[in-house]
Amino acid sequence: MGLQETIGIDPETARRLAETPTAPTRADFASVAADYAAAFADDPVLDWLLREGTGRPRALAAFFRLIVGVTPSQQGEIERPACGGAAALWVRSEHLDDLGFADELRIVATLLGACGLGRFRRLAATRQAMETHHPTDRPHDYLYFLGVRPELQGLGIGSRLLRARTGRLDAEGRPAFLETGNERTLSLYRTHGFEVIDQYRPGGDGPQMWAMWRDPR
Repeated sequence: MGLQETIGIDPETARRLAETPTAPTRADFASVAADYAAAFADDPVLDWLLREGTGRPRALAAFFRLIVGVTPSQQGEIERPACGGAAALWVRSEHLDDLGFADELRIVATLLGACGLGRFRRLAATRQAMETHHPTDRPHDYLYFLGVRPELQGLGIGSRLLRARTGRLDAEGRPAFLETGNERTLSLYRTHGFEVIDQYRPGGDGPQMWAMWRDPR
């Protein structure tokens, strides 16, 4: 059985459509969250943060439904192939603090459920570390999450999504920033002009994370 039959997405179509990504509608948000949950099922940082055992898939799904759901509050942009299967979520640094009180309450409640009380301390440490290492000296686009479903990885889809955005950033003369806790992704981001500017472990004993910056070309 091919990928089109198993996940409903033709790999070649996804590759082609990733070159000219589109923005999902709110009706697509559940699909975007599901793609992210599949893409980050083995992510070292989320593995450290979210519940263990049988509750983890539910926690991962809830986490990404939250992330995708609050994106409009930060004037964020989700870009993906029109057929789905992958997504890049970007937020302009000027809007990172735009979340309202209702959004903050929703975030705390959802994350407490996704992490559990025992791991909520890790979440606070991760958020503090990310804020500490996030550059604030000039405006930039922040790549919050880039994910490709496991069945579609290795086909250049993530690379095409990155190229579509960085090309526009180059034309605008605007830099970009991201963090990753997955060492395997460093070469991908370096290929597209990102360089490691810092590395750290949340809480001192958390997973290794890399902060990466990209100047416009």
